[in-house]
Amino acid sequence: MNSDAATQDGLKRGLTARHIRFIALGSAIGTGLFYGSAEAIKRAGPSVLLAYLIGGIAVYLVLRALGEMAVRNPVSGSFSEYANKHLGPLAGFMTGWTYTFEMVIVCLADVTAFGLYMQFWFPDVPRWIWVLAVVFFIGAINLLSVKVFGELEFWFTLVKITAIIAMIAGGIAIIVFGFGVHDTDAGISHLWSDGGFFATGFGGFVACFAIVMFAFGGTEIIGITAGEAEDPAQTIRKAVNTVPVRIILFYICTLAVIMAIIPWQAINSDNSPFVQIFENLGLGTAASILNIVVITAALSAINSDVFGAGRMMFGMSHAGQAPQVMKRVSANGVPWMTVVIMTGALL
Repeated sequence: MNSDAATQDGLKRGLTARHIRFIALGSAIGTGLFYGSAEAIKRAGPSVLLAYLIGGIAVYLVLRALGEMAVRNPVSGSFSEYANKHLGPLAGFMTGWTYTFEMVIVCLADVTAFGLYMQFWFPDVPRWIWVLAVVFFIGAINLLSVKVFGELEFWFTLVKITAIIAMIAGGIAIIVFGFGVHDTDAGISHLWSDGGFFATGFGGFVACFAIVMFAFGGTEIIGITAGEAEDPAQTIRKAVNTVPVRIILFYICTLAVIMAIIPWQAINSDNSPFVQIFENLGLGTAASILNIVVITAALSAINSDVFGAGRMMFGMSHAGQAPQVMKRVSANGVPWMTVVIMTGALL
């Protein structure tokens, strides 16, 4: 299919299989893993691995169902449109606007986080300057074309995946060779020797699920990209079938390596486990490296939030459940009014 082919509602199908695969993969890899995982470990101990596995399977089942509907009816309104069609207008209206408001709130948190992360390097610069800069930057990016959005997400995700793979490789090297920071005879026994696998009991195991499931948030963006995918039948199917498994592997492998090296009680929720691993490898710049990664994760999240909420409002306007002004599309096939509305909401 021609990458510039327009859909019936004026959007352009400019997202390739590469874009969608990385958008789907990157959407669930963010600060929830880099920082939030420490709090999940604190609550559940090693059993957090089982929690991420169960959560990942649940998300995979949801994505399979969403993927099937997206392939059959690839529209930007996605699950709002499907709820509207199969459950009735009220369900579609509530689903669409709940998701939109959720994206606004989550995006506000990500924008605030970006300001905090930048203060790590520029403590004397007022935080509001960074907040203002990132809102206008992401807004401008989303006004260009969907292909630019897809390309940006590809590179953001590449940075995050590289950091995770480096952490896993470095962690395995510590387990095997020790480097003076790990007893090689202990192997991976920390996963069960410090109070057992369910170290905090069943209550702690259940308590970590709030953090675990929040970390997987964002994967629903796969359904929303269907409206602008070059070949939805192929790209959405491949993304849904491969990405969730990779996400589960990334989370479980990463946290297993971390807890095998550092006893789970020693993992400080005020700091990232990633920093502790890199510091153990003798990298004095560990905090700076992680700051680059979490800034990338924040930018990726803001970018996806603006895209997701904007396309949802655009889809609802076609269903008569949002103001008709949201239907306006630029020459590049971008619903520019929804981007302006999201930018205004963030400001």
